[in-house]
Amino acid sequence: MEEYLVVVMGVFGTLMFVTGYFIRWVFAGKKLKESEERANRVIEQADKEAESKKKEIELQGKDLMIKLRQDFERETKDRREEILANEKRILQKEENLEKRVDLLEKKEKDLNGRLATLHEKEKGIDDRKASLDKLIIEEKERLQKISNLTQEEAKNLLLLRVDEELLEEKATRIRQMEEDIKNNVDKKARTIISTAIQRCSSEHTAASTVTVVVLPSDEMKGRIIGREGRNIRALEAAAGVDIIIDDTPEAVTISGFDMFRREIAKIALENLIADGRIHPGRIEEVVEKAKLEMDNIIREEGEKVAFDLGIHGMHIELLKLVGRLKFRTSYGQNGLQHTKEVAMLIGSMASQLNLDPKVAMRAGLLHDIGKVVSQDVEEGTHAIVGGTLSRKYGEKEEVANAVESHHEEVEMTSMYGALVCAADAISAARPGARAETLETYVKRLENLEKIANSYKGISKAYALQAGREIRIIVDPDKINDDESIVLARDLRKKIEEEMEYPGQIKVIVLRETRAVEFAK
Repeated sequence: MEEYLVVVMGVFGTLMFVTGYFIRWVFAGKKLKESEERANRVIEQADKEAESKKKEIELQGKDLMIKLRQDFERETKDRREEILANEKRILQKEENLEKRVDLLEKKEKDLNGRLATLHEKEKGIDDRKASLDKLIIEEKERLQKISNLTQEEAKNLLLLRVDEELLEEKATRIRQMEEDIKNNVDKKARTIISTAIQRCSSEHTAASTVTVVVLPSDEMKGRIIGREGRNIRALEAAAGVDIIIDDTPEAVTISGFDMFRREIAKIALENLIADGRIHPGRIEEVVEKAKLEMDNIIREEGEKVAFDLGIHGMHIELLKLVGRLKFRTSYGQNGLQHTKEVAMLIGSMASQLNLDPKVAMRAGLLHDIGKVVSQDVEEGTHAIVGGTLSRKYGEKEEVANAVESHHEEVEMTSMYGALVCAADAISAARPGARAETLETYVKRLENLEKIANSYKGISKAYALQAGREIRIIVDPDKINDDESIVLARDLRKKIEEEMEYPGQIKVIVLRETRAVEFAK
């Protein structure tokens, strides 16, 4: 029974399995069919979409092709128009070049024709030159035969005549140049100098050779003299001056040509009078102190003048030399006053000529410092010594050159030298600036007339205005107008070379021809 049940269960299970499998197969077939249908629908849908996409892409491609074709056609048209324009320009240029080539060919033909003509003319000129040379040689030979002169003798005669003509021409040109210079320069120079002089107002000075010291009473004279004159001798020996005690009430005179020593003696004497102790030992001590005090005085004087002129940065030794000029005179003119005046004049003139007034004033202030030490230097004039000292103490080269060249002993390398020379002459030559002795005055007049009379053809010569002017009357039969101009220039040069004088000397040459007849 159990076996039967097992078999039945097995059959039933097999049937169930087959039935389930059948059912499953049926359902699978349905699903498969549905899947195929869905797949077919998807494929159909995909085919439709692909077809529409294809048509859309084809339409887009056609549009793109049309657009590209239109762009290509437009670019091609523009390029074609540009090419046509370039072709027109090139054709125009070719036409212009052809015209130029034709013109150049015509010019070349013209030039060739001219060159041929010139060659012919040159050939003719060469032939004429040869003919002229031959004629000149023949003419020279005939002239030599006619004149009985050799070629060298004729040349010398011709040169002599040319020299005479050149002398007249030189004098004429000199006169014309002087007139031009006067017309163009005199007015400007006078304006500059007059303006400079107006701005510089200086007192007239004339230093003497004595200094007066005021005493508190006449009793002090005896104390100054001392027992048997030992005090006054000690003071004279220490200071290097002469002490004059005369009947002048309450005054003692210090005499000496050296103003520096006179000032030292004055300071020492005033200190001795104030102290009251006057004896030889004390005198020597006070004189030495006075010398030290003078060093301070001259330094202060130099600093004061530099400050008044607005000059800064100058070496202290140069300031001392400037200060010492206060105690030196030239033809009676105080050296420091003259130097200050020159600096002011040159500063004014330099500013009007667009030069540096500070450099000009430094040169003017230092131009005479060589006079202070020239007696201690064996070689060189005061101008040369002054230029050397300026370089030694750090002044610029243009300042040093202006100092050493203001008397034209050295070549001037700038305008400052000429300005110092002019300002120095103005300051020295103004009325009342200098005082001269009668002997010097007469000697200068004699030398002027002597130099003038040394030339041939001079009738009379007169020195006028204290030697500031020389007037010369020439023989009109021996010297003509042109030669009188040359004579004035030669005389001026000789006076500059042989004479020393303050300021300037005017040379005037007079020539007059008179025709006199008497009617009877």
